[in-house]
Amino acid sequence: MVTFGIRWPSGLAITARRRRGSPIVVAVQQDSPEADGAGATYVVGDVHGHRDELLDALREAGLATADGEWAGGSDHLWFLGDFVDRGPDGIGVIDLVRSLSDSAAAAGGRVETLLGNHEILLLGMHRFGDEEVPSDFGPRSFARSWQMNGGKGTDQEALTPAHVEWLVSRPVLALVGDHLLMHSDTTEYLGWGVDIPTINTAVEGILRSDDISQWWEVWRRMTTRYAFRGPDGEQVAHALLAALGGEQIVHGHSVIADQLGILPTEVDGPLRYAGGKVLGIDAGLFVGGPCLVVRLPWESATEEPDEADRPVSPVEPSSDEPAAADEPDEAVEVVDAEEVVEAEDSAEVEEPTEAAESAESSVIDEPEKPGTSATAD
Repeated sequence: MVTFGIRWPSGLAITARRRRGSPIVVAVQQDSPEADGAGATYVVGDVHGHRDELLDALREAGLATADGEWAGGSDHLWFLGDFVDRGPDGIGVIDLVRSLSDSAAAAGGRVETLLGNHEILLLGMHRFGDEEVPSDFGPRSFARSWQMNGGKGTDQEALTPAHVEWLVSRPVLALVGDHLLMHSDTTEYLGWGVDIPTINTAVEGILRSDDISQWWEVWRRMTTRYAFRGPDGEQVAHALLAALGGEQIVHGHSVIADQLGILPTEVDGPLRYAGGKVLGIDAGLFVGGPCLVVRLPWESATEEPDEADRPVSPVEPSSDEPAAADEPDEAVEVVDAEEVVEAEDSAEVEEPTEAAESAESSVIDEPEKPGTSATAD
């Protein structure tokens, strides 16, 4: 195992560890302006079943012990969802987070979570299986999408009623200080209401119902992405912040390497973009990127290039969109921040291969219908 650490004069600290054959674990911290004794706030993005890498990263950040007990004192840790699928132990990740939440509360700290789109997929598969979703766009089912998007049978087998209840009661949005936390980089949340409590209550109500069409709509909306990219990204982010509160959006869901046109192993910190109004923290752990533990507020060590100057991957990532893909091992091309191109339907369902995941950087989650907008009103 190799470990190294760097502290910049600005107060930025980067600690990285790598075990042979495992993804890099990176803890990224920025000195906080908070008063002495006040708890700091940290965020973690998509873990996708990589429990050991998560625990290593939390240990490096001083937030957990080797035994998975809370070590962060009065600090506050938020997970932005996508605990499951694509990795070896999604339920193990959930159990670790729940345990940390209990021990943090006893120590005066807090560990809290948001739902990601893959939690919706996990729960939808558990509740509805291969029941057909009413649709004018061909066959749809949670089972098919779950299989095509990295669903793990071991997670379904280990899922208990206690897990289900805990997940269903999680919010999808949170305002923490000046930071608007969400899983998906989308404005689709506004389809459920005009404020955070209304949106969270609406989603929880759907997840406590048997309305498969409404469940599918939650999955569809939370798979859209890239609302804050492109020439109008800053304006879109500003409008969402004006509606829901906060000064900066913090999200997971969209892999940083895909946005920068680099390999996941080259990611060394979160991505600040859209004029500084948005912070992306999903470093693509499931395809070899680091597990980022990011302290808020975040200020990058160097100025981010303008959006127009960013390199773009010649093949954009396959986005987490609901069901329909002709070639599950190939990417669904994202043309721009406004439009997602849907591949033709296929009767045969295959789980994407590891080779495809590595080559494309993220796995197919296919849109329900053409023209689904990531920046819907």
